[in-house]
Amino acid sequence: MVWLVVGCAVVAALVVAGTNVATIVTTKDAIVGVDEAAAFDADAIVVLGASVFADGTPSGILQDRLDDGIELYRAGAAPKIIMSGDNSTVSYNEVKAMKDYAISQGVPSEDIFSDHAGFSTYESMYRAKHVFGAERIVVATQTYHLYRALYSAQGLGLAAVGVPSDYHTYSKQTQYDLREIPARTKDFFKTLFKAPSTFVGDFISLNQSGDVTD
Repeated sequence: MVWLVVGCAVVAALVVAGTNVATIVTTKDAIVGVDEAAAFDADAIVVLGASVFADGTPSGILQDRLDDGIELYRAGAAPKIIMSGDNSTVSYNEVKAMKDYAISQGVPSEDIFSDHAGFSTYESMYRAKHVFGAERIVVATQTYHLYRALYSAQGLGLAAVGVPSDYHTYSKQTQYDLREIPARTKDFFKTLFKAPSTFVGDFISLNQSGDVTD
């Protein structure tokens, strides 16, 4: 019995290690700078959500992702931005905070689409393709997170590159790094089986005003 438990633990560790290595190795070359992203001819910049404060303002880690996405928009990386985050309850709305911030920085409201059901990294990538119809995207998030986002995007058939939003260090970075290890394994298998997102919904064309998604 002990050997069985040990054997299962070893197999599980190998699966986690293997999927993490595969995720990082196959996507590291798709992490690029702003200039290279601007030449990628993307349909949209996808900014991945993170926590917002009780007053509706972005947390530090989210603001860095937003500043990254805004820089990419100004550089001409794509004509539209998809703000993809968690709006699972009336009282918690990442995407409104994200869009409001971008507008405050001068991005036109009509160029910003709100993905209210981006409940996870994988779901944000799935919905970028299957709901918003994107074929080529630039992802804005921190490096540790980009590997998983790009693996999911590419595995779902999107042409994707990512630009790191590593503008600051974060007090919880060790926690983020540790949490990312099982998350990469989870999304590796979701991508493998092309699991649908929690909500799919009607198709939303990027060839219109993003205000239709408010």
